[in-house]
Amino acid sequence: MGIHKKRTAGSIVCILLTALFSVLAVSGCAKTEDAAAGSVEQEEQEVQIGLSFESFVIERWMRERDVFVSAAKELGAEVNVQNANGDVEEQISQIEYFIKKQVDVIVVVAGDCEALSDVMIKAREAGIKTVSYDRLIMNAGCDLYISFDNTEVGRLMAESMLENIPDGGDIFLIQGPLTDNNVSLIREGIDETLAGSNLNVVYEANCPGWIAENAYTYTKEGLKLDRNVKGIICGNDDLASQAFRALSEERLAGKVCVTGQDGDLAACQRIVEETQEMTAFKSVEQEASLAAKCAVLLGLGEEIEEVQDTAYDGTYNVPYLELQPIAVTKENMDEVIIKGGFHAKEDVYLNVN
Repeated sequence: MGIHKKRTAGSIVCILLTALFSVLAVSGCAKTEDAAAGSVEQEEQEVQIGLSFESFVIERWMRERDVFVSAAKELGAEVNVQNANGDVEEQISQIEYFIKKQVDVIVVVAGDCEALSDVMIKAREAGIKTVSYDRLIMNAGCDLYISFDNTEVGRLMAESMLENIPDGGDIFLIQGPLTDNNVSLIREGIDETLAGSNLNVVYEANCPGWIAENAYTYTKEGLKLDRNVKGIICGNDDLASQAFRALSEERLAGKVCVTGQDGDLAACQRIVEETQEMTAFKSVEQEASLAAKCAVLLGLGEEIEEVQDTAYDGTYNVPYLELQPIAVTKENMDEVIIKGGFHAKEDVYLNVN
C-alpha cells in the first residue's frame, strides 16, 4: 500500500508539473505572438523614403544626403538613396523603381525640372507623396517644394556687384543649366537688381549639368571679347572656382569681382584671401533636416505646420517651404560660416597668414 500511495503522489506531481509547463508554454507563445504583432506594427509604421539625387557633382549634395538620412533615421524612417550621375533617363528609372517598391515618399533633387514631370505624376497617382527638393519639378503637382529663395540669391549676387563696382562697367554672367528651374529664378533676381544700373552684361553662358570646367572655358572666351571686365557673377562656387582659375592664368585674380553661391570651402578661402567677393550661403543642414522631417510627416499623413506659402509649377500651386540665403563676405565669415559650424576656422584661413 505504501508503494501504491507513493506512486500516486508521484503521478499527481507529474500531472501538476505538466500542467504548469503547459501554462508557461501557452503564456510564452502569447508573449511571442504579442511581440511579433508589435514588430509587424512597428514595421508597418516605419516610413519608407526614396531619395534621388541627379548627381553629386556639386559639393553640397553629399553633405545634404548625410544630414537628410541621419535626420530621417532619428525619426524612425528608412531612406533609400539613389544617384543618377547626371543622367536624366537614369533618374527617371530610379524614380520608377521607387514607385514599384511602393515607398511612402519620394524626394527628388531634379537634374531636369521638366523631364521628370510625368514620372512624378505617376508616383502621385500611385498614392506616393512627392517632394521637390531645392529645385521645383515643373507641372508635377508635388506635395511639397522646399528650397531657398532663389530670386533673393540672384539679388544678393547683383547687389555685391553694385557695391564693389560703384563706377560701373562690364560684367559676365556664367550660370548653371537652364534645365534647373533655380537658374531662371536667380536670373530674375539679377536682372531685377541690375535694371537701370551702370553695370552691363556683355557676356553670358550656361554650364550644362553644372559641369564646372565649362566655366573655365567660358571665362577664357569672355576675356577674349572683353579683357576689361569688372565682375563675374557665377551660378555657384564650383563655377566660381573655374572662373578664378581662368582669371589667375590671365593675372586678373583679385582684380575682378567674383560672386558665387553655396558656401563651398574653396570659395570661403578665396573670400578671406580677397579673390572672391561673396557667396550666397544657404544652410544646407537646415534644408536637409527640415526636408527629412517634412518627408516623414507626409509619409505618416500628417500636416506640415511650417508650410505657409505656395509656388506655381506651371500647372499647380505647390506647398512651398521657403528658406532664406545669406550674403557671406570677409566681414561676416567668422559669424556665419565658422561660428555656425559649416567650416572650421583653420580650414577657411588655411592660406592666410
